[in-house]
Amino acid sequence: MVKPQDRFFSEGQCYFDPSENPRTETRCNVWDWDRLPMVKVKGTAKLFLPDENIEIQILAQFADYLSSEVRAITVDDNGLLTGVSTDPEEDDTLFELDRLGPGVDLLTYKDELGITQKVAFKFNPLDKPRRVQMAWDELNLLKSLPSHSIIVPFDRVVLEDVESRVIGFTTKYISGGTLDNINIPFRFKWLKQLTQLVDFLNLELGIMHQDIAP
Repeated sequence: MVKPQDRFFSEGQCYFDPSENPRTETRCNVWDWDRLPMVKVKGTAKLFLPDENIEIQILAQFADYLSSEVRAITVDDNGLLTGVSTDPEEDDTLFELDRLGPGVDLLTYKDELGITQKVAFKFNPLDKPRRVQMAWDELNLLKSLPSHSIIVPFDRVVLEDVESRVIGFTTKYISGGTLDNINIPFRFKWLKQLTQLVDFLNLELGIMHQDIAP
């Protein structure tokens, strides 16, 4: 389950006329990382003021009561629900899978031998140039790493069905939780493994990285 404070993410407000006009039609794309794909929240500029992200609060009220088929909701100027839509045309995303976190799904598939594989699927839900480049760099780096006992192995590149565009990649799924779980005791041998791996990546392969998080 995704932490409550991390569950929703808004891409911001999209105005179809000047935002100063309170009657301007407005749409906000909100991601529910826990159980739904992206949901469009529709209303007017009177409710959806620039950069206030009230659409997150609005969707949070209804999310647990909506069918997973819902792709858009419409609210009045008081934020009250006036309509829902299950029209697939409202949905710009291809993913309807169990969520491990933002942009990471747990899924299974059958390989060429008919064996079921459980994998983590990492994708870039925000179609922004910088994010796309970061995802592409990560994919290429991960698949180029030499085999290592404590590096989760790269699995496959995932392509879109229609245009065969790269939309993400999979790695083998390792069960057991993460270090983010404070109820799991932290063992010093894990710290040793982590520091040795960082040295391997930095000193032997010359790989630079940002923060290391659970």
